[in-house]
Amino acid sequence: MAVSIAKCLRADACVLLLTLLLRPAACGDIAAGATSGDAPHRRFEYKYSFKGPHLSQGDGTVPFWVHTGNAIPSADQIRITPSLRSQQGSVWTKNVVKFEHWEAVVTFRVSGRGRMGADGLAVWYTSGQGLTGPVYGAADQWNGVGIFFDSFDNDGKKNNPTVLVVGNNGKLVYDHQNDGTTQSLGTCLRDFRNKPYPVRAKITYYKKTLTVLINNGFTPDKEDYEFCTRIENMIIPVEGYFGISAATGGLADDHDVLSFLLFRLTEPGQQLPPAEQEMPKEEKDKYQEEFENFQQELDKKKEAFQKEHPDVQGQAIEDLYESVNEREIRQIFEGQNRIHLEIKQLNRQLAMILDEQRRYVSVITDEVSKRGTQTQSGQPPSQDTDALMTLQRDVLNNLNDLRNTFSASLKQISSAQQLQHGSAGGLGTYETVQHFNDIKEHLHVVKRNIEHIIQKNSGPGEKVKCPELPPMPSCLSTTHFVVFVVIQSVLFFGYIMYRSQQEAAAKKFF
Repeated sequence: MAVSIAKCLRADACVLLLTLLLRPAACGDIAAGATSGDAPHRRFEYKYSFKGPHLSQGDGTVPFWVHTGNAIPSADQIRITPSLRSQQGSVWTKNVVKFEHWEAVVTFRVSGRGRMGADGLAVWYTSGQGLTGPVYGAADQWNGVGIFFDSFDNDGKKNNPTVLVVGNNGKLVYDHQNDGTTQSLGTCLRDFRNKPYPVRAKITYYKKTLTVLINNGFTPDKEDYEFCTRIENMIIPVEGYFGISAATGGLADDHDVLSFLLFRLTEPGQQLPPAEQEMPKEEKDKYQEEFENFQQELDKKKEAFQKEHPDVQGQAIEDLYESVNEREIRQIFEGQNRIHLEIKQLNRQLAMILDEQRRYVSVITDEVSKRGTQTQSGQPPSQDTDALMTLQRDVLNNLNDLRNTFSASLKQISSAQQLQHGSAGGLGTYETVQHFNDIKEHLHVVKRNIEHIIQKNSGPGEKVKCPELPPMPSCLSTTHFVVFVVIQSVLFFGYIMYRSQQEAAAKKFF
């Protein structure tokens, strides 16, 4: 017992020590490597960034970036490699990065069907553009730093997917067999494949300290970062290019980059360089001229539209489009109109069925009255005829109740539509839905009653025998009548079930 307690105390002491050591790194801001407590100033650099929804241009190029290999830019992302075998692709900045401190935020997805993926994705900062090569689709023997998201276990140590930082002075050859573990400056185990939300990596280089934070993609919170690794006293080229590359091998994943945002970091107290020094005057004049031309074209289009539509002049542009509430009310009203028309059609068909039933009952009644005056030996048809008459009366009563129910439903829908036209707020919708549910329940009750009557009438092993009648052109035999009623009832029930499914589909508007 004493040994167990000592082991527990020793384990608790180790956990406490690790917590105290890792807390400053995990909870620090982007200036975790700074000696002072003040955070640096951040400024967004659009020439070294890209993001949706208008990421690529009409010709398939990305502004201020160049893509090579199997990279496919689109409006909202860049697919570095598709999920095909032996694919390589990369994107690189066209302009050279000339500021000393920076922070890059990369949002990406790595997704595939298999339990394992390959090969991985890499974020680069190098002195030259490594457009193609064997290291995750980029050139080997680079001069700079690479942050690798390795998803394939080459060394068989079951330590993938992993994130590792590898530096190079332009002379080292990447160790593929050992997944770069012999050359890595920092690493952490993070599963970044097939996450519900995009994975984010925040890479900060400030005062010769490189810090990597990872958002694992389990929550929609964009700032939910976890500490991955930190390398101090790291020397990288003063000027370089940013790049993102990926590659697939025998296994394949989709490597999609949604955004790459770069920020310039400046120490507190230092003044940022003015914007005029970053953008040449010729380029600024060019953009200004393009903006003026666009503004003139827009004014011409506005004038042409006002000439073509004089009735909307002076009207606010918001009034030309329906709001969200108006669209919902319109959809509900259209759904009620369709239900109203369907119930009307069903009511007409029920009226036709009732007329047919009344005609058949009148024929049978006349026949029974005639049979009452005649007596035939050996054939007592009175019991079968009475059962058939009872069945017909029950069917007529149920159909009358159903017709009355549909008539009441039509009145309810008409009143609901009038109320909706008057208030334009969708009032009475709940009552209408409840009434439709009541109609559905009544239909099921009528259906069960009619099925029970039919089963009761035609029991197992029993057949209705109809007496022989003299040939009369206007008389209908009992057997033919029962068969016709059964067929008509089956068709009626099938139609009722079909209409119930249609009503359930129409209720999706609510």
